[in-house]
Amino acid sequence: MILSYLRTIFLYLVLILAVRLMGKRQIGQMEPAEFVVTMLVANLAAIPMQDGGIPMLSGLLPILTVLGMELILSVAALRSIRLRQALCGKPVILIENGNILQENLRRTRITLDELTGHLREKDVLDPRTVQYAILETNGNLSVFPYPKEKPASAKDAGIQAAPQYLPVTIVSDGKILYENLEKAGKDPAWIQRTLSGRNAQLENTWLLTVDAGDNIIYYPKEVV
Repeated sequence: MILSYLRTIFLYLVLILAVRLMGKRQIGQMEPAEFVVTMLVANLAAIPMQDGGIPMLSGLLPILTVLGMELILSVAALRSIRLRQALCGKPVILIENGNILQENLRRTRITLDELTGHLREKDVLDPRTVQYAILETNGNLSVFPYPKEKPASAKDAGIQAAPQYLPVTIVSDGKILYENLEKAGKDPAWIQRTLSGRNAQLENTWLLTVDAGDNIIYYPKEVV
């Protein structure tokens, strides 16, 4: 029983490493080839997990083989447009200048209901207001309304927008992230002053962030 637990934990860690090696895109929208690899690796790992009679090495070899092929094909696809198109396909235009391209819908096997549903997700109710709608290789629909249909930006309205900065997490669940503290140009004394100004303690701080404009976001821990 203990050996079975250890095998499962080991294979679990191997799968995490495999996904990390395949890149961050694996945990988001996947290309067809990446989806196949992910399914294969998961199924191959399940076999030695369930059957303790299979040697660990015999269970690892197929996983490492599939992972190796994925890495090789990924590098090759970066250098070959034809291979990339063969593995991932090409984007397909579904709407052009307000016209729904019915032949492309049939070719991609997307129904009209699915298309209008994707448009609603993009806050578009009338396909005639869309200049281009493109089905990407990962299954997402990119929608580009006519310029006159887009909401006016601050630039269009002649408004001077306030600068935007990326918040840096300084304290997370009562723990100081010293690497981020250094990046933000702050020190522990700054944390103490900031928390004191809010009558708070470090151990009771759930989230504390600061950006380049010295804008602070503070959340206390909820009392359970």
